[in-house]
Amino acid sequence: MPRRTATMLASTLVLICLLIAGVLIPVPYAEMSPGPTVNTLGEARGEPVLQISGRKTYPTDGHLNMTTVRVTSADYKMNAVEAVYGWLAHDNVVVPHDTLYPDGKTEEESSQENAEEFSQSQESAKVAALGELGIPFTTRVVVASVVKGSPAEGKLHAGDVIKAVDGTPVTAPGDVAKRVTRRKPGQDVAFTLVPAKAAAEAEKAGKEPTVTRKVVVTTTTSEEGDRAIVGIQAGTDHAFPFTIDINLADVGGPSAGLMFALGIVDKLTPESLTGGRFIAGTGTIDDKGEVGPIGGIEMKLVGARKAGAAYFLTPADNCEAAASDTPEGLTLIKVRTIDDAMTSLAKLRAGDTRSLPSCAKG
Repeated sequence: MPRRTATMLASTLVLICLLIAGVLIPVPYAEMSPGPTVNTLGEARGEPVLQISGRKTYPTDGHLNMTTVRVTSADYKMNAVEAVYGWLAHDNVVVPHDTLYPDGKTEEESSQENAEEFSQSQESAKVAALGELGIPFTTRVVVASVVKGSPAEGKLHAGDVIKAVDGTPVTAPGDVAKRVTRRKPGQDVAFTLVPAKAAAEAEKAGKEPTVTRKVVVTTTTSEEGDRAIVGIQAGTDHAFPFTIDINLADVGGPSAGLMFALGIVDKLTPESLTGGRFIAGTGTIDDKGEVGPIGGIEMKLVGARKAGAAYFLTPADNCEAAASDTPEGLTLIKVRTIDDAMTSLAKLRAGDTRSLPSCAKG
């Protein structure tokens, strides 16, 4: 066999072996890609994304789209060929598997965590929106969770509204812990509360709950052995003067908070926030209306532009990454709070685009 032919044959065999190895050998990476965008002012699966009852609402136009990122599942084994393709593809990002699923977290655990964050983001969006509009609502201290096997199990339940501990009114979750730890392990603590069911019924009727009861729980020693506990986690809940339902399935995480809040404001105010424009965005939001950073900003920009967005509300802490690779035709608007977003939307309606806070300006 001529040397040249033998060399070509050997090279071909090596290439084939490398390709087979690349397909068969898994690598510890996962992939992120642009996900769907959803107009918070529109519908999803035939029903309004935001549905408000018990309060006058107004027609809306334009788009206030939340954006998402698709990720490979926790148990998906990416091979070397797919990883290389992902690195070369402009619209996808390949990241270490532990970035998306740290500490060996299963997909079920990750989905549960994302669902909880999504639920909390909806609650914070409602609080931020009503706070922006000056609409009063009630903040309550509640039992957020009960530890299995603890003294509180069977006596206190998630959703119970805690009015007082040992006769002292509580106004924040930290007040509960302070009152409990004043006792010694083995001593009783008296909780004055509104049962979760009664609280929910009163809220649905738009009334203040009047049913209260006293529950006595005997404390035990913490795992550290340094304080008395009853085995609950206190949190906050809010009673709104009307019903706000957010109907969106198969979405997780906290990053839609800002867009939900703006959608709620738009439906509750006569003037259109968008002025008919296609605006997308992202960002967590807290009860004070402050906007926080999110992951996968590059993917969300691509998804937004493909959907037709011309402007993108961008958390200030994501601005540097967003500005480094912005799709053509998409204008980034920097936001730190819901007030910032409202101000920028007013400037857009007025045609004052020059003074918009731009990520490109740092």
